Amino acid sequence: MKLLAIDTSNRPLSVAVLDDTKILATTTTTVGRNSSVTLLPLIEQSLKQAGLTPAELDRVVVADGPGSYTGLRIGVTTAKTLAYTLDKTLVGISSLAALAGNIVAEGQLVAPLFDARRDNLFAGLYRIENHQPVSVIADQHVSVTDWAQKLAGYSEPIIFLGQAVDQYQSVLQAALTTNFVRGLPQFDLPQAAILGLMGRTAAPVEQLHAFVPNYLRLTQAESEWLAKHPKEDHAPYVEKI
Repeated sequence: MKLLAIDTSNRPLSVAVLDDTKILATTTTTVGRNSSVTLLPLIEQSLKQAGLTPAELDRVVVADGPGSYTGLRIGVTTAKTLAYTLDKTLVGISSLAALAGNIVAEGQLVAPLFDARRDNLFAGLYRIENHQPVSVIADQHVSVTDWAQKLAGYSEPIIFLGQAVDQYQSVLQAALTTNFVRGLPQFDLPQAAILGLMGRTAAPVEQLHAFVPNYLRLTQAESEWLAKHPKEDHAPYVEKI
């Protein structure tokens, strides 16, 4: 199976092309990122390096959240458009699960996290089983203090991953004491190659046009609108039509 994997869910941008478990091309960048401008050229470059044309792909895999609203929309829209126009299957994988996939130690607990601002996180807890991250606590939008308290109940080491870990390390370490383990910095970056390996065996999206990112929270504009219109129908307009 030949597949393209895309992760634009946060500041890093990562693209990979795989042939089954063989990584043909992969690029991850954290500087000068503007996914709306750089994503398509990077996809084109990656396919060229892999010696493939878009038509030769079998599947498109995309990190579907949580993360940056803009980044997720760009990545998911691009993936959906490619899957639809090329008539290929589409798979969405949790951005947090993909980050947790950087750890391969069997049985290890991994807590990937992204900064959600105002002392909040996008976070989940995973255990590595058969080289795959399996959800232990579902991905969620949660305060740093609440997340620290939830994880403090585990009596085993937990590896924390993500560029925001250092920002909240004092709170997390105070709650978990010796069970707090800071992952290596190189594992803080999402790797589309890992995303692709996970998406290779995952079930594809059944209704392509209904597929949307998993934001895990409303935008500020949506929250303000709901506060002013609590009794009005707020189902997605496109879905209603």
